[in-house]
Amino acid sequence: MCGIVGYIGPGDAKSIVISGLKRLEYRGYDSSGIAFIDDDSIIIKKKSGKVSSLDSVVKKDKIEGLCIGHTRWATHGLPNDLNAHPHFSMNKNLAVIHNGVIENYLTIKEGLVNRGYKFVSETDTEVLINLIQDVQTNEKTGLFKSIQLALSQVVGAYSIAVIDKKNSEKIVVAKKGSPLIIGVGNNENFIASDPAPFLNYTKNVIYLKDNEIAEVSASEIKIKNIKNKSKRPYIEKLNIELEAIEKGNYETFMLKEIYEQPKAIVETLRGRISSDFKRTRLRGLNENIDFLKNVKKIIIIACGTSWHAGLVGEYLIEGIARIPVEVEYASEFLYRDPLISTNDMVIAISQSGETADTLSALKLAKQRGAFVYGICNVVGSSIARSAGVGTYTHAGPEIGVASTKSFTSQVTVLILIALYLNTLKERNSSIKITELTKELVQISDKMSRTIDDINDKIIKISELYKDAKNFLYLGRGISFPVALEGALKLKEISYIHAEGYPAAEMKHGPIALIDKNMPTVIIATNKSNYEKVLINAEEIKARSGKLIAIVNKNDKQMSKIADHVIEIAETNNFLSPLITTLPLQLLSYHIAKMRGCNVDQPRNLAKSVTVE
Repeated sequence: MCGIVGYIGPGDAKSIVISGLKRLEYRGYDSSGIAFIDDDSIIIKKKSGKVSSLDSVVKKDKIEGLCIGHTRWATHGLPNDLNAHPHFSMNKNLAVIHNGVIENYLTIKEGLVNRGYKFVSETDTEVLINLIQDVQTNEKTGLFKSIQLALSQVVGAYSIAVIDKKNSEKIVVAKKGSPLIIGVGNNENFIASDPAPFLNYTKNVIYLKDNEIAEVSASEIKIKNIKNKSKRPYIEKLNIELEAIEKGNYETFMLKEIYEQPKAIVETLRGRISSDFKRTRLRGLNENIDFLKNVKKIIIIACGTSWHAGLVGEYLIEGIARIPVEVEYASEFLYRDPLISTNDMVIAISQSGETADTLSALKLAKQRGAFVYGICNVVGSSIARSAGVGTYTHAGPEIGVASTKSFTSQVTVLILIALYLNTLKERNSSIKITELTKELVQISDKMSRTIDDINDKIIKISELYKDAKNFLYLGRGISFPVALEGALKLKEISYIHAEGYPAAEMKHGPIALIDKNMPTVIIATNKSNYEKVLINAEEIKARSGKLIAIVNKNDKQMSKIADHVIEIAETNNFLSPLITTLPLQLLSYHIAKMRGCNVDQPRNLAKSVTVE
C-alpha cells in the first residue's frame, strides 16, 4: 500500500523523488522519507505526516545521482518518525524502502537478536534490511546476491529498493506480490510503485515480475530471478498522459473523478458493442466459447467498492443471463476452503489490480481448476497478469482514495458480460437485448445531465445533515448494493457512521435506530418494487425520521412523503446503478468537504491495498 520512488542518473534526484512521492501519496500518507549517498555515507531524512512535511526537512539538501523515497501506510508500528522509511541496517552500510508485509519477521528478528542485532523501530522492514546485512557479512557476497539469499528466507509480500554506501552507482530492487515498475530513460532510470512519478520523463517501462530482482544503474538494467536465472528485460510503452493524473481545474481528485464518470463509461464501452447492438465483444470470452456455453456457476471475488460492484453483477448476470452467481469477499474466500469446480467461472475485480486478498483468492481459484477472469483498471497489474484473460475498464487513473469512476466502470463491464452470456446461452428471451444495449450506449449522456442537474441541490441537503452522527441507506433489488456503496462512501471520507440495508430488512432491526436525528437515504427508482419502497418511506416518516429519496424525474408520490427528493434521469433497471450511485457520491463528497475532511486522502486508508 506504500509508495516507492527511486531515481538514478545525472538529473536533480531530490526534486524527481519528492515530486514523485507527492504523486504517489494516495498510496499512503502516514509518513515519508528519502535516502541518498553523500561522501560515502547513506543519509536518511524522514518525517511523519504528509510529503509536504518531508519537503521542508530536505529543502536545503542538494541530491544528485541517486535517491530513493517512500510514502508509508503503516502496518507494523505507529506512523511516526522512527517507523518511517527508509530504514538503515545496523551497520548503516545499507538502506531499504519496502511495500508489503514480511509475515515471518518475528522469527527472523529473534534469530538476528540472538546474533547481536539491535533494532530502533517496530517495523518488519528493519528486520529485512538487517537480514540482508547478516547474509552479506557472513556469506561475503555483494548486495545483489545478499538480497537473493535473504529473500529466499522470507515469507510474505514485498517490493523493495536497497542502496549500499559502497556503491553509489546502483539501486537493487525486488518484487513479490507487490507492484514495482522500472521507468527506462535516456542514461537515467526510475523505479516506482506505479508510473505516475516518472510519466513526464519516460513512458518506457519494465514491469518487474514476482521473484525477480533487478540491478538498476543509470545506463543498464540487469534482471535475475531469486534462483539466479537471468531474465531479458521486456520494455513496454505506456499509453497514458500526464494530464490524466493531475487535478486540472477541479478542487479535488475525487470531484474530478465523479465528473469523469460519463467519459469513463464511453471508454469502457469503446469497441465492445457491435454496430447493430446485438453482440458484445470482450477479450477472453470469445476465445472460451465452449467452456462458457456449459458454465454452471459464476463466483465473483472482490473487496470494498469492487465487492459492491460484484453484488450488482450478481443481479445483472442472474437477471439477464440466468446463470447462478455467488459473490465472495476475497479476504474470506481464501480461508474457508471454498467449493470450486472446473465448470466454474471466477471473476476477480480490483481497481488497482494489486489488491492482495483478491490476488491470493484468484490464485486459489486457478489452483482448483476454475476459469479465472480479471476485471481491473491498471494495465500490467498483478491481477491482470495472473488471471491471463480479462477486461480492462479503461476508466483512466483514479487518484482519489474513495473509488467512484472505478465502481461505475466495473459495473459497466459486468453488464457487458451479462449481455454476452445471454446471447451465448440464448437465455431470458423476455429481455429485449438490443434495446438494453442501445440504452447502455446512451447512458453516459444521462449521467452527465444528472450530475449537472443535482449537484446544487445536494450541496443544500449536505449543509443540513453534515453534523449527523449516523446515516441509513436503503435499496431494494439491484439498488441494495448501491445503498451499500453509498454508505461506504460516507464512512470513508466524512467519518460518519453509515449502514446500507435491503429496504425490506429495515423492520427486522435497523428501524429501532430511526428518530428525528437519523437521516435515511432511500433509492426509489425501480418501478417493479416502487410501491414497496413507498411503504418503507412511510415507516420511516411515522418514526419522525429524516428522509432523502433518490427518484426518477417527475416522480409525484415520493415527494409527498420524503423531506428531500433528488430527481435523476430514468433508465432501464439493470442499468440504474450507473445513475443512482451519482447522487450518493456527491452527497458524501459535499458532506465531507463541509466537515473539513480531506476527501482525497481520508484517514487510515490507502488506494491500493497490497497487504492481506
